[in-house]
Amino acid sequence: MPITKLSTKGQVILPQVIRETREWKPGTEFLVEEVAGGILLRPIKPFPASRLEDVAGCLRYSGRPRTIAEMNRAVEKETKARRGRGRY
Repeated sequence: MPITKLSTKGQVILPQVIRETREWKPGTEFLVEEVAGGILLRPIKPFPASRLEDVAGCLRYSGRPRTIAEMNRAVEKETKARRGRGRY
């Protein structure tokens, strides 16, 4: 079983044999979970790229379609409201 150390910067080097077996490349992101026996690293699988045209149909909406101007006004109104509450 490979052994590694925690660096002074808080970094842990995963042994090369594990990285190669799992095909983990530099930049792979991990979810870190504390479990009863220690720490569990779970790689986060990025979502495949998608286009708006491919997914917009799955959004449920009833009512008349909104114009870009109406959407911009709604975003501006909500931004001002959140700023007023100290959110932004």
